[in-house]
Amino acid sequence: MPSPLCSLRPLTVALATVLVSGCMVGPDFSRPQAPTLQHYSADPLQRTVAASDQTELAAGAAQQLDHGLPVSARWWQSFDSATLNQLVAEAFRANPDLAAAQAALREASENMQAAHGALIPSISGGLDSKRQHSSSSGSSSSNGGRVYNTFNASVDVSYELDVFGGNRRAYEALQASHEYQQFELEASYLSLASNVINAAISEASYREQIATTKDIIQLQQQLLDILQTQFEFGSISQADVESQVASIAATQASLPPLQKSLALLRNQLAVYLGKAPSELSMDPITLDQLTLPQQLPLSLPSDLVAQRPDIRASAALMHQAAAEVGVATANQLPQFGITGSYGSEGNTFAELFSPGTLVWNLASSITQSIFDGGIKRHQTRASEAAYDQAQASYRSVVLSAFQDVANVLDALNYDAQTLRARVIAEEAATRSEKIADEQYKAGGTSYSTLLDAQKTLLNARLLRVQAQAARLTDTVALYQALGGGWWNRSGTPQAAAAALPVPASEPSATSQQ
Repeated sequence: MPSPLCSLRPLTVALATVLVSGCMVGPDFSRPQAPTLQHYSADPLQRTVAASDQTELAAGAAQQLDHGLPVSARWWQSFDSATLNQLVAEAFRANPDLAAAQAALREASENMQAAHGALIPSISGGLDSKRQHSSSSGSSSSNGGRVYNTFNASVDVSYELDVFGGNRRAYEALQASHEYQQFELEASYLSLASNVINAAISEASYREQIATTKDIIQLQQQLLDILQTQFEFGSISQADVESQVASIAATQASLPPLQKSLALLRNQLAVYLGKAPSELSMDPITLDQLTLPQQLPLSLPSDLVAQRPDIRASAALMHQAAAEVGVATANQLPQFGITGSYGSEGNTFAELFSPGTLVWNLASSITQSIFDGGIKRHQTRASEAAYDQAQASYRSVVLSAFQDVANVLDALNYDAQTLRARVIAEEAATRSEKIADEQYKAGGTSYSTLLDAQKTLLNARLLRVQAQAARLTDTVALYQALGGGWWNRSGTPQAAAAALPVPASEPSATSQQ
């Protein structure tokens, strides 16, 4: 007599044939073709102007856009600051939002692996024993029945035949969800690094603006002292004194907003680093310590769609939506299943698996919804609408990405021109202050005129500092708009950041002040 296992062999071959040849309903996803655009704006930028032709100034160099230059995975290193490098490394280690994105990726990975289990048969084993009583005429037992034991050991197999590819589409959807979380994590790394560096640049700018504003107030106070003396001698009116008091008050009023912005910025930087604001302790960075990269990468639009994490994440969502159309479509069609069991049954444990005690069964099923009030039909239509929505959202994300790059290129161009104008104004104010100082020493002008010249110089310096910071943050924005260079990285971003050396001459970013 042939073994029951042999009887299952033809069925196994048939199942394999069905699985190999089975169709998959729903659209087969393919990523949209890359655009053929060559430029981001009608007037492509090749090179920015330098801040000055005479002197070297921090963040004042001309910048050249190079289509052949790769985007570095450690793009923040281009600012040549070990303090910035360490801030980024610390943020990668301790930022809670980044940890949440990493956990979301692990969750998506486990869900994907779990869904893969639906593609293979489910096998379970069981062992049970029973003590039973049955009534029988003529029994010698005191209660008029028979008591006996039953032992059963079996292996059960069940499998849902994925004839129309519903389970495979569900697995495909979770694969796309996993890909989405991968690029969401990359976007989190990029956003965090950009935010940390921008915060450090802004902090340096605010510190210099605060120091310059205090110098201006000090000069104004010196001029007020002179005016009060002149008023006491009757050489000027009270209105002249009050006008200077109003000027001091106006300048003093501009100081608290700068101090507030600096305080809020430091609080935010602490959170980026995974700390409470009271725990932040770092050495201050000055703009002069930061190098403005002179060679900047510029990816073609066709490359950008493959690089930007948000575009890749949007494409993954579109892929997921396409697969879910297949899932919903397959749910409208008949569902096929097969179950089987193979084991042994006996009255004693020793009898298990002995000749004559083997038992097996094999069953198949087909289920089809006859009437469900249109639920599955409308679910399919909803999934098709979601797919249309994902396609439109993808196009929107791509256009926004092109806009981001175009905006950054315009900012690089015009902010470079602004800094050049600010430097020219500061140089003129410097010459004016020097002339006033020489004239005052020679007795040709008053001290108040010298103080006015010095105030003009400090105001020009204040505007120049703001323009310097803008050029640095524009460069950060370009690296962010291009996608951050993750495709040129080996290993994790944490490892890439932590591998950066800290020169012995420069303290750690989190050392005590």
